[in-house]
Amino acid sequence: MTEQEINRAIQYVTASTSYGKDMVAEILHIGLGELVMLATQSSRRFDRETLMEYVSQWTIRRTGQPEPLVREVLGCAGRWLDDLYAEVAQRRPESLGLSANDDEDSAPV
Repeated sequence: MTEQEINRAIQYVTASTSYGKDMVAEILHIGLGELVMLATQSSRRFDRETLMEYVSQWTIRRTGQPEPLVREVLGCAGRWLDDLYAEVAQRRPESLGLSANDDEDSAPV
């Protein structure tokens, strides 16, 4: 993810929750950073639930923030990422390695 994309996610989550921008930014930089690292360095595929659980636990340990707060922020960002993924899959499926005939109901990882 680019810094611009992370900033858009920070804006979205800050507007959707009652948490301050700095706190949201810290959680998302750490959580999304780990997610990007997994996406670029791992050849294993993870289902969404397993991936979110791992990233949540990683972010909780790294930030020291309470679990409910981290889960809410990452969950909100996850919904934003799901919407973004669906939009990209619809407009440019080849950019996600999909063909025009692939099932659009498959969950992003």
